[in-house]
Amino acid sequence: MSTLFGGPSNAATAQNNTQGDISHDIQLTSPPEDSISDICFSPQSDHLAVASWDKKVRIYEINNQGASEGKALFEHEAPVLSVHWSKDGTKVVGGGADKAARMLDISSGKTEQVAAHDQPIRVVRFIDIPSSAQPLLVTGSWDKTIKYWDLRTSNPVATLPTQERVYALDVKDKLLVVGTADRYINVVNLNDPVKFYKTTQSPLKWQTRAISCFIDATGYAVGSIEGRCAINYVEDKDIPSNFSFKCHRETPVNTRDISNVYAVNAISFHPVHGTFSTAGSDGTFHFWDKDAKHRLKGYPNVGGTISSTAFNRNGTIFAYAISYDWSKGFSANNPNYATKVMLHPVGADECKPRPTTKKR
Repeated sequence: MSTLFGGPSNAATAQNNTQGDISHDIQLTSPPEDSISDICFSPQSDHLAVASWDKKVRIYEINNQGASEGKALFEHEAPVLSVHWSKDGTKVVGGGADKAARMLDISSGKTEQVAAHDQPIRVVRFIDIPSSAQPLLVTGSWDKTIKYWDLRTSNPVATLPTQERVYALDVKDKLLVVGTADRYINVVNLNDPVKFYKTTQSPLKWQTRAISCFIDATGYAVGSIEGRCAINYVEDKDIPSNFSFKCHRETPVNTRDISNVYAVNAISFHPVHGTFSTAGSDGTFHFWDKDAKHRLKGYPNVGGTISSTAFNRNGTIFAYAISYDWSKGFSANNPNYATKVMLHPVGADECKPRPTTKKR
């Protein structure tokens, strides 16, 4: 039996252990020339957008054998920190350290600036708001605001101040979650986008690094720089189901009381199964089942820190970006450090939830 990319299936061994296989992962052709900050798949096709510190957003097409080809790119005036696709797959927007969001229209090839802030834009997302006939863009910035943009006008339609600099942001359906410095977590119900529905402190004790919404929009996962991930539900009735767990840590041989702790740089939810991945500065990624509180698969070190991850629209490809994330400072960087994007073919059982046993 063969799987995507033509590689042999490892389903048989997957049933016997939780060690994953990356030997069939394929490298994306012509990767960026500098650190990769964000990657995002089109919701309509197997096209991958890659944002980089080399000031470019690149668009790649991936076929069913895993071969990739560069199709388009557009440039910012400074490093690009975030990238996202419109729901119809016709537009790609990037946000960057040039304090601007810039959008590429795939069909025309035209690029235009569509948003601006007083400080770098950390995150961009296309959103649907019930009160708006048109899709909007939301941008989160280090200027301590999030702004909503109608792409037909040059000024924001609304601005929502935050307590601190925006470090992470994600959206699913009507759920928008914003993580800032000082560990604030703000939840917005897009039925009423100009106020916070709920504000809390992160359940994790250290800086927020990543936020990703559940596929059913009932909650979100938070990752921190201290090798922890938290599962948080929005509504009070579901709060008893909240929990956090350690991940992306290692205890060196011959030491019992000291562990190396790594940042959780990326969290991605599987679009079909609702399971999720974590990836970090330790150079590993893992698949988890939040409902069973169980790790499904762990994968060996990929040869560098993982800065961003993404599933394609049907969850058959898991992409992960390998590039230095500056977690060990300037001294740990060198010209030979890997900068690439890998495509992992997701086996039939790798991301499926753990079977539940009903009590009688």
